Amino acid sequence: MEKFPVIDLEKLNGEERGVTMEMIKYACENWGFFELLNHGISHELMDSVERLTKGHYRECMERKFKEMVASKGLEAVQSEIDNIDWESTFFLRHLPVSNMFEVPDLKEDYREVMREFALEIEKLAEQLLDLLCENLGLEKGYLKKVFDGSKGPTFGTKVSNYPPCPNPELIKGLRAHTDAGGIILLFQDDKVSGLQLLKDGKWIDVPPLRHSIVINLGDQLEVITNGKYKSVEHRVIAQTDGNRMSIASFYNPGSDAIICPAPALLEKEEAEKGRVYPKFVFEDYMKLYAGLKFQAKEPRFEAMKAMESTIATGPIATA
Repeated sequence: MEKFPVIDLEKLNGEERGVTMEMIKYACENWGFFELLNHGISHELMDSVERLTKGHYRECMERKFKEMVASKGLEAVQSEIDNIDWESTFFLRHLPVSNMFEVPDLKEDYREVMREFALEIEKLAEQLLDLLCENLGLEKGYLKKVFDGSKGPTFGTKVSNYPPCPNPELIKGLRAHTDAGGIILLFQDDKVSGLQLLKDGKWIDVPPLRHSIVINLGDQLEVITNGKYKSVEHRVIAQTDGNRMSIASFYNPGSDAIICPAPALLEKEEAEKGRVYPKFVFEDYMKLYAGLKFQAKEPRFEAMKAMESTIATGPIATA
């Protein structure tokens, strides 16, 4: 079986650049996931993020999670639960407007570390988008420009903990889904595993590696590449012991960004005939996704295709 792609980003700076770009291309085309080492984010900062995230869970989240489990009787379930996830989460929004100071119970040092971490992740996301442009033969900055719309990208972080679960075969940590957005950058626990992706009909573990960042592609990149790159179904398996930390940052298009296959990727003479993916406003896709997250992506694309006639082809309205 193929090994999960692990890529040393530092090698882009030397004579192995070509090989490294090919590895990224292969991962995007065949996996929809890859794991980065030497990505430029300092280990000291990552260690601080991990320490403070785990401390925040123990101090502020653990009791609430246990109360939720008790109130729903989840520890005593006898059959599979398919409408709830075994996770404790909160969300930080960075762009277009930060909510960092509105989230309750965050200590000042934690806020500052997460703000610094978000800036580093944002830089890495934009670097990766340009690497994807290079591999796709698109002009540098094309994906960033598409994502920007008129207001800039949407960027936020989901901070999750997956506590020990007595019945992991009956309750998923997080049910199987593809991600709706653009590019996802995950800092995950290096001791407790659980993240899996679906490849060739089999669930494959994403290896927990110290100080790595796991990358996966969202539905929007599948559309923009006209299916050359695919978003891939993934899930989290709860564990009977160990609390798994997951810090997933979503670098997404802005709400009014118009998403469609890049014209440069379509055969010029068959531009319309060859376009198998819809054209839509990102916010409209997210409204649809909200109720269908844990269902197949293809009907979402079909529903957006049916709505296409309502999209103005002129400049994006900013009012």
